[in-house]
Amino acid sequence: MISSVRGEILSIGLDHVVIEVGGVGFAVQATPATLATLRRGEEAMLHTALVVREDSLTLFGFADADARELFGLLQTVSGIGPRLALATLAVLDPDKLRSALVEGNITVLTQVPGIGRKGAERLTLELRDKVTALAGPTDGSPAVVAPGALRGEVVEALAGLGFPAKQAEQAVDKVLGEGEGHTTSSVLRAALATLGRKR
Repeated sequence: MISSVRGEILSIGLDHVVIEVGGVGFAVQATPATLATLRRGEEAMLHTALVVREDSLTLFGFADADARELFGLLQTVSGIGPRLALATLAVLDPDKLRSALVEGNITVLTQVPGIGRKGAERLTLELRDKVTALAGPTDGSPAVVAPGALRGEVVEALAGLGFPAKQAEQAVDKVLGEGEGHTTSSVLRAALATLGRKR
């Protein structure tokens, strides 16, 4: 099991980052919020989970061990694979996810593309006793990104999470029209909240 990787960031994609560790570049799948905290050329450390399949070995990375534990916990529920678990953590931060599970908040859980009412009920039923609503550590503030580049990044990230492109564009435009000083992760969170209200 590869539980963490530390090294120079070689490249950052919409859904993954490549980190060089001992001369080897590891592709690590991560949420847009985690990717927004990373900078190419800088050193970074991610907590990771290795998912082994017959035809693939995939590394998933997280800014803190708390998110990684929730990622593993989500997959203990029938019908939740690593992609859906990652999408869940992209839409809901660890604290919000824990609270929703503890409170049985189906409305919040169904904001995640791919999780319907029955899936949300199953999640709360199976995980309610396994999580606590304690607050986790917070990350430092990521740098502000230019609106033009930011819009494309967030729309593509939302499309990757399963939202229709047109809806994603409308949500991002609404958020960007509400003020300045946005970061990729703040726009993504606000757009997800807007899209969640429409569901």
